[in-house]
Amino acid sequence: MGKKYKVVYLPVAQNDLTGIIEYIRFDSPESALNMLQKFDDSISRLGKFPFMGVTPKDRRFELLGYKVLVIGNYLVFYVVRDDVVEIRRIIHGKRNYEFLL
Repeated sequence: MGKKYKVVYLPVAQNDLTGIIEYIRFDSPESALNMLQKFDDSISRLGKFPFMGVTPKDRRFELLGYKVLVIGNYLVFYVVRDDVVEIRRIIHGKRNYEFLL
């Protein structure tokens, strides 16, 4: 059995997720629950496979150790430190995210 990593959310990432789900819930509670399940399923896999995300094309983010997990239209930015996967931001893919990280 491989090493197990702890997945933690920075408060800003938790706020991102809450805002996304609340926004979707306004139009469709069922879609919001489905999206929340997608986030939970994908992000929880990082506990076993922390490097499954892609390396960002932006050199600065690459040097900072960021990985990106794509979930639907959303980008989950995270870093792996020791035995912890730190979820830093969850942002819609069409947003200009450079200044947010």
